[in-house]
Amino acid sequence: MDDPAHKKNEERHRDVARATRREFLVSAAAVAATAAIPSRVFATPPALYPPTDLSYFERPITPADAALEFGYAAITWQGNELQAIEDIASLGFPGIQLRSPAIAEFHSSPAEVRELLAQHHLKMVALSSGNLSIDHPAADELALHTAHAEFVRDAGGLYLQVICERPKGRTATPDDYTRMGRLLTELGKRTADRGIPLAVHHHMSSLAERPEETESIFAAADERYVKLLLDVAHWLQSGGDPVKALEQYRSRLLFLHLKDVITLEGAEAAAAGRNYRFVELGRGRVDLPGVFAAIKRIQYRGWAVVELDAPPDKSHTARECGEINKRYLEEKAGYTI
Repeated sequence: MDDPAHKKNEERHRDVARATRREFLVSAAAVAATAAIPSRVFATPPALYPPTDLSYFERPITPADAALEFGYAAITWQGNELQAIEDIASLGFPGIQLRSPAIAEFHSSPAEVRELLAQHHLKMVALSSGNLSIDHPAADELALHTAHAEFVRDAGGLYLQVICERPKGRTATPDDYTRMGRLLTELGKRTADRGIPLAVHHHMSSLAERPEETESIFAAADERYVKLLLDVAHWLQSGGDPVKALEQYRSRLLFLHLKDVITLEGAEAAAAGRNYRFVELGRGRVDLPGVFAAIKRIQYRGWAVVELDAPPDKSHTARECGEINKRYLEEKAGYTI
């Protein structure tokens, strides 16, 4: 009588042998099939991109240092744009800001402006486009400033500047600031469509004169389309601190106006019709060393336009005022024009 345990053991050995034989046959067939495939199929494909050191992206990127490009505003020449271009270029300033009346002087030809500025190695930093009012028909003013933006673009310019007009004959209300912010947003969208960013100049006697008024308007405006032109002398005269303003509006700052301001009293103030006068850099109350230190601290990179409404000393020409301003920037502030 056979031993059942012995039979089970023999069957197990036969099963293992059959399985081993099957595995051998499968392996042999695979080897044969592989041998029939060209060797190039198994070659390592070439890299799509060359080896790259990605460690650079693991290190924080340090923002670039502050860098200023200096322009000069033609307003000091009181409408003589051609003379302004000649003098500003001869002083060595690489940029110029023009006013909207210049469009008529150049026969509404942006090509003429572009060519003339190129001949003088000047860049049009901005065009002072005039006022924007919530009391006037919005469509008319929006169309006018949009046309000015197209002129700036076609003349090779960079920015459009507007002033927020204060309502006539009444006190401004909170709703006025909101409406102005929304109107600026609409205008900013239109100028952006033409490739020209929009800046608000917080001018004296404007709806954005005081820092809190600028803030109220900007709170209602889309920061993507409405930027700030910070004028250090206007900001100080209206009760603000331009050094703090540079910090506050660093992300919204489009370009700068540089000038100084003095306080007038008595007969001098009465004759001027106001208690202040804008003067050349370094001759007034603006903390210009603090301003330039803040510019470096916030790492501002962009245009700074020297602007003076008129020669404060009537014995000086506009060009002589420019020489005074240039001397301050080079000898006191340490810049090269």
